[in-house]
Amino acid sequence: MAEIVCPNCRKAFKVDESSYANILKQVRDKVFTEQVQQMENAARKDKDNAVELTRLEEASKFQKEFAEKNSTIQELSSEIQRYELKKEMEVNAATTSLEKENARLSNMIDTEKLEVKNQLNELKNGHALAIKDLEGEVERLRDLKIRQSTKMLGESLEQHCSIEFERIRATAFPRAEFRKDNDVSSGSKGDYIFRDFDADGTEYISIMFDMKNESDETKTKKKNENFLKELDKDRTEKGCEYAVLVTLLEQESELYNDGIVEKCHLYEKMYVIRPQYFIQLISILRNAAMNSIQYRRELALAKAENIDITNFEVELESFKNSFAINRERATRKFEVVISEIDKSIERLGKAKEALLAVGNNLRIANDKAQSITVKRLTKDSPSLADEFQRLRDEGLDQA
Repeated sequence: MAEIVCPNCRKAFKVDESSYANILKQVRDKVFTEQVQQMENAARKDKDNAVELTRLEEASKFQKEFAEKNSTIQELSSEIQRYELKKEMEVNAATTSLEKENARLSNMIDTEKLEVKNQLNELKNGHALAIKDLEGEVERLRDLKIRQSTKMLGESLEQHCSIEFERIRATAFPRAEFRKDNDVSSGSKGDYIFRDFDADGTEYISIMFDMKNESDETKTKKKNENFLKELDKDRTEKGCEYAVLVTLLEQESELYNDGIVEKCHLYEKMYVIRPQYFIQLISILRNAAMNSIQYRRELALAKAENIDITNFEVELESFKNSFAINRERATRKFEVVISEIDKSIERLGKAKEALLAVGNNLRIANDKAQSITVKRLTKDSPSLADEFQRLRDEGLDQA
């Protein structure tokens, strides 16, 4: 029997061998189980520690990568912020500059509007004064028409235009001429001719003026167009570029009372005006012509060059014609001389042949003469032979 003490109550009790063996086995199994459990717990704990360590390492690695990426993101974000700030500053600067420019332009526009408004007011005031002056002038002219005859009215209109021109000649037209047309060689004449010149003395504009008027008592009322044909004729004959009729005819016509009237559809460079537009029209035509001075100079130079070329071509053609005529004459004479030379050569050839024939005959005659002897000559004349013998003998005796 085995005695076992209870660990709790401290009481001893006895058990047989089989029971003791069973208890011991139970104790052994429990210890083993506990040891296995402890080992399992330790293994599980080691596993959990390893997993936790791995998780921590992965978490640390992730945090590190996240920190690096976050740093990159922060840098990019900072760069984006700097770029946006720069752009914002540039936009603000541009906007400020644009606003300043807009403000400046707005001020300029406001200033110009004010100036234009002032100018319009001045023009309105000036126009009102001009209208008032024109109305006064019209009334004065109407009163003048009533007081004077038709001839005196015409003469006064000429004097009016002449006086108006002389008033501003020194300042507006220092090199211009405004003279009466006294040349009646063509059978008619205008009233005045205006000519202006540049600094070189070259005329660049000319205007033929005719002044027409009539009193209210005149029975036959004439129209302005009745005088245009004759005025155009005078303009052409006097070599003027423009023709202008200054008229008080057709007093009730709105067309002629409204301003400068062009008649270029009827006659070239023809205008009809009231006296109040006299200086204005001269200024308009003169200013337009001044713009063409350089063109006129170039045209005159081109014409001069063309004239020189034409003269050269004419002289060259004349020389060629004269040379051709002289050449033809010389050729004819040369042919005559050649013909005469050919004839002379032919005659000389014939003379040569004749001379050769004469020389041959002379040679033959000489040969014959050389062969002649007294004996042969007196062969058939015995008496002549005797006489030659006698003369020979006498000669010997004298010797």
